[in-house]
Amino acid sequence: MPDERAASRTRPASDLPHLLALLRVPKLGNSKARRLLQQQGSAAAVFAAGPTVWRAAGCTDELCTLLGRSDRAAAAADLSWLNADENRDFIAFDDPRYPPQLAEIPQAPLGLFTLGDASLLCRAQIAIVGARAASTQGAENARAFARDLVRAGVTITSGLALGIDAAAHRAALDADGATIAVCGNGLDRIYPARNQALARDIAARGLLISEFAPGTAPKPEHFPRRNRVISGLSLGVLVIEAALESGSLITARLAADQGREVFALPGSIHNPLARGCHALIRDGAKLTETVDDIVMELIPLQKIIPVRAARGAELGTLVTDKVQARILAELGHESVALDQLVARLQVPVAEINAALLALELDGIVTAEPGERFMLLQRREN
Repeated sequence: MPDERAASRTRPASDLPHLLALLRVPKLGNSKARRLLQQQGSAAAVFAAGPTVWRAAGCTDELCTLLGRSDRAAAAADLSWLNADENRDFIAFDDPRYPPQLAEIPQAPLGLFTLGDASLLCRAQIAIVGARAASTQGAENARAFARDLVRAGVTITSGLALGIDAAAHRAALDADGATIAVCGNGLDRIYPARNQALARDIAARGLLISEFAPGTAPKPEHFPRRNRVISGLSLGVLVIEAALESGSLITARLAADQGREVFALPGSIHNPLARGCHALIRDGAKLTETVDDIVMELIPLQKIIPVRAARGAELGTLVTDKVQARILAELGHESVALDQLVARLQVPVAEINAALLALELDGIVTAEPGERFMLLQRREN
């Protein structure tokens, strides 16, 4: 993957129509498409290579026929959709903007159609999922966890479904936080229709994404694929109310397979929507009662740096970059000189400068005169 991602820096914009056409080739699959792109260097070169090269890459005769009949008209329509709004984009798997968490999973999407603030993709995310027919208490729990997590600097990711998903998305926006909705259909339509207003707000203040091209209808087989993206983007998945047979449990199992943390809220033994969460807890999910249960689980992995805001409220600032995490571990009340950080961390000064700049932009670190740095928020002891 590192070589593939680096290659994107030289991928010409003129290759996008061919890449969109490659995305629409039936039965190609993400892994085979990535292999062809890596071998040929561009989507245009993949199509120009011809059946002999395609077969050598493992394509069947049927797939070679499909590659030779690629739907260029549909790809042109996709490009027109993208160009019609500056807030729309397509981020290929080898683009540096492609979320690194998602790139780690098997069968990562070849690319993502986006509508909104695509920079959110590379921010630390926790997924909140659960029952569509959520109880009143379940929806309130989703809102409370979403509010507390965004106040800790976390982006909330979910699937735009009714119930728990919608409650989490809405609460994140109401708390002036960030949220990402992963869709099981093309972004030119909203599903379910009852969430149209919510989807518009997410597009304006957060991000809608899909691996499915515009015009793609929401089909049942799309939602397990959507669920693997939800878990793949996230550091962990929090399940709030789920029946024993539900899409939320599929998301949780995918998260576990992907090496993500799984959190579940317990409930009444009389509530059928608690049984899925209880099953997850029996299988090793973290029993979760407060946001601290999530924060403290991720701190040992150096994915959360605990800090205390000036007003005294405890927060958990999620940091996925290892250099940033090591820098934060060195900083405290007193400023630390840049050359001291270089000596302590044994990291090239260019990498430390880049990490410090990112932490400054996130409002976590402040620069002092003489190339010295300190926490803007006092680190929790």
